Amino acid sequence: MLAFTNADEKQSPTVIGAGCKISGNINSDLTVQVHGTVQGDIHASIVVIGRGGHVIGDVFTETLFLHGDLKGSATVDTANIFSNARMDGTLTYRTLNITSNTELECKLAKRKDNKNE
Repeated sequence: MLAFTNADEKQSPTVIGAGCKISGNINSDLTVQVHGTVQGDIHASIVVIGRGGHVIGDVFTETLFLHGDLKGSATVDTANIFSNARMDGTLTYRTLNITSNTELECKLAKRKDNKNE
């Protein structure tokens, strides 16, 4: 059992470990790390889809770090797409950072909405 001893520790991320499969939506005010499989939408401040991580659903986040697979759309402020990442869907972003060797089969759409809305 995990026990928190101070306020800072209560801000730990939600981690979906390798080999874990989740069906359903995830909502978090903090970070969600996916190293296993999520079939559902993710709403979080930061989303990390690690190597070997798979998301089948839509992602809504301020910052996306994509190292694994995303089959669905992502609406983000900042997208960081790393080598060997794969995405099939629509990526809607304000800032986009892409490294080499990515496998993006997606539509890119720059966000034009006002961040303060």
